[in-house]
Amino acid sequence: MQKSLVALSTVAALGLFACQPQTEESTDAADTEATQDVAAQSAAAEEMTDAQKQAYAMGASMGLFVQNRAQQQAQLGEPMDKDALRQGFDDALKDALKFTPQEIQQFAQAGEEAMRAKQQEMAAQAAEENKQAGAEYLAENAEREGVMTTESGLQYEVLEEGEGESPAAEDTVKVHYKGTLLDGTVFDSSYKRGEPAVFPLNRVIPGWTEGVQLMKEGAKYRFHIPSDLAYGERAQGAITPNSTLVFDVELLEVVDTESAEATE
Repeated sequence: MQKSLVALSTVAALGLFACQPQTEESTDAADTEATQDVAAQSAAAEEMTDAQKQAYAMGASMGLFVQNRAQQQAQLGEPMDKDALRQGFDDALKDALKFTPQEIQQFAQAGEEAMRAKQQEMAAQAAEENKQAGAEYLAENAEREGVMTTESGLQYEVLEEGEGESPAAEDTVKVHYKGTLLDGTVFDSSYKRGEPAVFPLNRVIPGWTEGVQLMKEGAKYRFHIPSDLAYGERAQGAITPNSTLVFDVELLEVVDTESAEATE
């Protein structure tokens, strides 16, 4: 906690001193000085000793930490009070803190807890919105021609039928696929990586395990997977909780694992 407080304070000096308000009379002069400072700082960087570079790196790291924290708070609708941040830094350097170290630690901890609570609140709200959007999408999608719905709620379309073998849940399959969110964002694609994926069918999300078993080698299907057959309330990269997912899947091969192991 003390390390976090040090980082927070130092950033204030680095990233926020430059943000202090200026009077109209000083603006032009400040602009000229800023231009001169850029050139001077560039030259000075080359003349830094190792000790100075190390100190600079420490300060820059702290500055980036605070900048990131300020962005997080802004996204949560809780902008950082930069004036109070600067004052805390100044007071610490002057050994003139307005609160005891114990009180400062309590305030910092309260801030962390408030931020976590706000994040959880917003995540819960987003999850509920995803759930509602998914239900509306699936209800409308089920009415489209060519869309079939299984007992579990999985929806699929046959884009191209195959003629080969159909896999069982325990089989290993080789597939090409593209996964998108309801807004069309592509979150994963074997096509983009340039090589198909190979995995046991019972090791993936339930919607995949069920859906790919409906396919034959050479087939191309589109799956509309409810969140409870996907990642549910878990977040997975760009996939937020309760997201309904759409996958275009091409079943290339049901892999004969015994033959492959014998060959190896």
